[in-house]
Amino acid sequence: MSAVVTMRPVDTPAIAAVAVTKRFGTTVAVDRASLTVPHGRVVALLGPSGSGKTTLLRAIAGFEVPDEGSVEIGGAAVAGPDVWVEPEDRRVGMVFQDGALFPHLTVAGNVRFGRHRERRPEECLELVGLADRAGSYPHELSGGERQRVALARALATDPEVVLLDEPFASLDAGLRTALREEVVAILRTAGASALLVTHDQQEALSLADSIALMRTGSIVQTGTPEEVYGAPATRWAAEFLGAVDVVRGTVSGGVVTCELGSFPTLSGTLGVVDVLVRPESVAIGPPASGAAEGNGQARAAATVVGRSFYGSEQVIRVELHSGLQLNSRRPSFITWQVGDAVSVWVEGPVTVLACEHP
Repeated sequence: MSAVVTMRPVDTPAIAAVAVTKRFGTTVAVDRASLTVPHGRVVALLGPSGSGKTTLLRAIAGFEVPDEGSVEIGGAAVAGPDVWVEPEDRRVGMVFQDGALFPHLTVAGNVRFGRHRERRPEECLELVGLADRAGSYPHELSGGERQRVALARALATDPEVVLLDEPFASLDAGLRTALREEVVAILRTAGASALLVTHDQQEALSLADSIALMRTGSIVQTGTPEEVYGAPATRWAAEFLGAVDVVRGTVSGGVVTCELGSFPTLSGTLGVVDVLVRPESVAIGPPASGAAEGNGQARAAATVVGRSFYGSEQVIRVELHSGLQLNSRRPSFITWQVGDAVSVWVEGPVTVLACEHP
């Protein structure tokens, strides 16, 4: 497959959206949102339904006109004060939730739709593994095959960036998991830059190089999957990204003290804080005696009050003497039963934030 050489400074992002605002009447759908997609990277725009992520994607694609802010694609301004470039001239490839294929065209006809260089559609069908279905029609394909055709069509025009709007949402769970891994592998093989809109936390965490977390029209946190999951900026971000328990504590002298013990913190917050603990950071073991410690942390006595078994893992719910309940995610080969006396301690990272409800 021949390569396409695009002359640009190496640090020019594929997308640079700055302070984009979009209103529909009195409703502010996107509120001064800024987003960068580095060249050759996959960025997930993640948020709950109604957070404004699809509207921001449409503003980048050119399907919506921003009321404020600017958009650059590949270093070229496409929207902003006194600037407007039509969608077809923005060098973006689109993959929609339902594929949006033309039912009267064959697979090859769909992929050839739009401006492309010679042989590029055939290259893209090879890339997505559907060269042998070139003569088929969309209704003859599975849901996963239709989405791969849509991706091939998006790549055939040699876009600066591929925009994917909830592309796996209409598929069943088993197919969705397999296809999303295939699609991202194809994007990486093609060296494409991509912005993936999704409300699925696991999808964003497992596939993207970085995540932009959106809430009520604003981007509230950006970072790698490890950063946004392991160091959430707010309690809302922590709870949206996965299970978390909140323990009240205090910070003094670089040490946070709570019911689970005392440990160092880099938080600059002083006084009363919320200590956010993921279930995988809570260890559980037999009852401890005296001042016994687990991995350097003082153990707290607890009782098992619930257990959910998931095959490869289990989630144990424990209650401390104060009545505080915590979840511990553990491998399934050690069985704990409701009523068992245990000890718990923190063996992984925690997040310390200013207390939201003193």
